[in-house]
Amino acid sequence: MTTISIPLSDERIAQLRLWAEEVGLPPEEFLRRRVEQMLDRPDEQFQKASEYLLQKNAELYRRLA
Repeated sequence: MTTISIPLSDERIAQLRLWAEEVGLPPEEFLRRRVEQMLDRPDEQFQKASEYLLQKNAELYRRLA
């Protein structure tokens, strides 16, 4: 596993601590989970293209079903 360090202002650290406290996690674990969620999400452009193609070809898919 690799560790990444990022600089944050005191104001951002305070906000991060508040958010983490609200869900009962240490700030590091809160950030790790949020990054994991972000990385698990499909790419937005890919998602839009997929939705467009499915919508555009909906009639064809109905006929083939």
